[in-house]
Amino acid sequence: MAARGTLGGMSDVAEWWEAFYVEGRGRWSGKVNAALVEEAEGLEPGRALELGCGQGADAIWLAARGWEVVATDVSAAALTKADEEARAAGVDVVWERRDLAEGLPDGPFDLVTTAFLHSPVELPRAEILRAAAERVAPGGTLLVIGHAPSEEHAHHDLQTADETLAELALPDDEWRVVTNALRERTHTFAGEERAHARVDAILRLERRPAAG
Repeated sequence: MAARGTLGGMSDVAEWWEAFYVEGRGRWSGKVNAALVEEAEGLEPGRALELGCGQGADAIWLAARGWEVVATDVSAAALTKADEEARAAGVDVVWERRDLAEGLPDGPFDLVTTAFLHSPVELPRAEILRAAAERVAPGGTLLVIGHAPSEEHAHHDLQTADETLAELALPDDEWRVVTNALRERTHTFAGEERAHARVDAILRLERRPAAG
């Protein structure tokens, strides 16, 4: 399904990321994020929301495993590529173009996931993640995968999983921490031979089922 939804205006975030993909700086690898596989492979498929889906590899992986997926990104160019790849894979994904600072799709969802929701242009990440938690159904999962601070990643908005958890400030009687970890990996960009070292901060939370 082609991307739906329009932005009220081109924010700085929207302009930066649209240029990023139009200029070809986002390179399609077709590879699902390894942390998503590790954390979501054992979950019962249901309704899923991905925030900041880029060119769609994670959303396509979820859809291929039976999830009903809504995936959002601020870049129309990224979503066009994502839709092309979903069609080639024979899966259905609802693609929505959204500036997450202006709002998220309505829930509830059994899984809300986001990977590398970082931006060189100011982005209200904490507010977005708290809104994401509100969309999780009782018994559902919130998965936040980010770049942890490291020698290769020293951006201003990078956090450990502990820091993200503290910023979310979710009540213990409503949420259970399943994964709070730093994991090392290597990544090779398309067209390059050198492998880049990466450290990912992975936070997986389960919303406790409603009492009774």
